[in-house]
Amino acid sequence: MTTRREFLETTAAVVASQWVGPLRVPGRMPLGFSTLGCPRWDWRQVLDFAAGHDFAAVELRGLQTQMDLTQVPEFAPARLAEAKRQLAEHGLVVSCLGSSANMHDMDAAKHAAQLDDARRFIDLAQALGAPYVRVFGNKYVAGVSREAMLAHIARGLHELGEYARGKGVAVLIESHGDFTDSPALLEILQQADSPGAALLWDAHHTFVSGKEAPEDTVRQVGRYIRHTHLKDSVRVGNDRRYVLTGTGEVPVRRQVEALARTGYSGYFSFEWEKRWHPEIDEPEVAIAQFATVASGYLRDAGVRDVPAR
Repeated sequence: MTTRREFLETTAAVVASQWVGPLRVPGRMPLGFSTLGCPRWDWRQVLDFAAGHDFAAVELRGLQTQMDLTQVPEFAPARLAEAKRQLAEHGLVVSCLGSSANMHDMDAAKHAAQLDDARRFIDLAQALGAPYVRVFGNKYVAGVSREAMLAHIARGLHELGEYARGKGVAVLIESHGDFTDSPALLEILQQADSPGAALLWDAHHTFVSGKEAPEDTVRQVGRYIRHTHLKDSVRVGNDRRYVLTGTGEVPVRRQVEALARTGYSGYFSFEWEKRWHPEIDEPEVAIAQFATVASGYLRDAGVRDVPAR
């Protein structure tokens, strides 16, 4: 006899395996970077730098002073066709839109507002041709049990996933905040039970905060991973400082290798948190260095350039 839990796990795995990944750019490695790393660059600078350093994708997390992508002038309805033309002209795709929506609020009105924010980003993703929108689980709320918290987040993720899949988009919960351990993420995704909901693996957070080896993370939740954030850091007292890729304590090479072995078809996106940490290296240095180092990791892992589907 199959238990209900076994049935749900099997169903979720089948559903997850059916999702078709984003388009790959022919002649380029599946590398991208987030605009979080270049907060002073305008749209043209982002595109020029990405194309000039052989990136295939850009991940949008704000543009200059505006964090709400639905309010960025370049992505207004009247200008979307031009933005898409510029992307194509540079041989680039948008890999993901980074919203700030979180699923943890227990207040009904606040929770509804967060879901509405995510839907606006999903609508923009559809219009822009981006496959994914990132959301957060974010926090455990004081006085709420773990079981109730995970169920609440899963319900929100399910609702967004069902909305997104009707628009050819998927919503991704990021391993972030209080939710950087695979058991909690797996439980949320299984309960969300939607083909439009999956995982954004911030590999830094599951290693540093979740205390997980990359091979263990991929073994537990790899089938749900659709997009990936990579970055390196070193411990400084009780905090962390971001450093150039491959020069710190985070096993970025192993993270790439562990995911590549699964046949992962998404992008490896560099999330250089320059917007939040202005003291770290400039994007011209850090993003260019990531392109060089990560390309080597991918080649060593057997990843080759592939034609767009």
